[in-house]
Amino acid sequence: MSGVRIIDTHTHVLTEETMRLLCKEAPKVPVGITPIDKDFATLNVAGTSYKPFPRGGWDVERRLRDMDEASVDVQVLSATPQTYLYNQDVSLTAATAALQNDQIAQLVRANPARFMGIATLPMQDAEKAATELRRAMGKLGLRGAMIGSNVNGKNLDDPSFEPLWAAAEELAAFIFIHPVTVAGADRLKSYYLVNLVGNPLDTTIAAACLVFGGVMERHPKLKIMLAHGGGFTPYQAGRWQHGWRVREEPKKNLKSEPRNIIGYFLYDTICHSKASLEFLIAQAGAARVLLGSDYPYDMGMMDCVARVRELPISGADRDAILGTRAQVLLGGKP
Repeated sequence: MSGVRIIDTHTHVLTEETMRLLCKEAPKVPVGITPIDKDFATLNVAGTSYKPFPRGGWDVERRLRDMDEASVDVQVLSATPQTYLYNQDVSLTAATAALQNDQIAQLVRANPARFMGIATLPMQDAEKAATELRRAMGKLGLRGAMIGSNVNGKNLDDPSFEPLWAAAEELAAFIFIHPVTVAGADRLKSYYLVNLVGNPLDTTIAAACLVFGGVMERHPKLKIMLAHGGGFTPYQAGRWQHGWRVREEPKKNLKSEPRNIIGYFLYDTICHSKASLEFLIAQAGAARVLLGSDYPYDMGMMDCVARVRELPISGADRDAILGTRAQVLLGGKP
């Protein structure tokens, strides 16, 4: 068996200490958990509840045991999407983002062999977001940031985000786009479609805007990973390219034909289907597919390592997906 250091690039954390500090910092948007049983709780953020929130989300010892059981050596820790707080005043979000980033950095310092970390940012103000990204990477040693697929309905190609993209490229930051406040939510209220369809849909919208808005063309060194196997992006990239050829609208900000749309991005392995994951690897290449679980949420893929190990791919490609590429992309040698 390969001795590769296995790195899970898509995980979330919100410890009880972080919740306590958030409540102290921003009492008007309280954050806390209500136990359901010994393994699950309801997560309450600013009056909105999410359940089930598994124990590993707040209990580090449980997280480490789960990592061992799943054969994961390292988790890349990021905040919970519920605590982005983009809908709050930017000064509050800047404070709560900094607090969460300090807490993630503290976890990494306490467990340097098991954790890396990426920041959350006050995305309502790109200048403030860029400043916090610089602090998180320069002072705290975090490797990049997780950001939402939109910010209060504003797509990521909006010109106001340019300072962040410039900073992320300069810093060689690992940027992880995660769905939030998804499009069409009014039609997705039944059957948990807000997650089953809405999450991959909003990631796809974000990717398309970055392509057709010219962001990826202006900043070719950006390292952007799309959650949940890229949403529908890998499957529909050919349609986007065809659309650029036959329509004028996609040419507005993108004068040259986008010939390798899939190659603009990185992708996690969370496809929930062997055939889909094989398709993703075949289309994007193993160097652009990184192990991810979405720990600790129930829509995650906790057996992500086993899923990759069973794929009919070369040993080098398997190692790349399991960790060698993530190690390089996140900063460091394999």
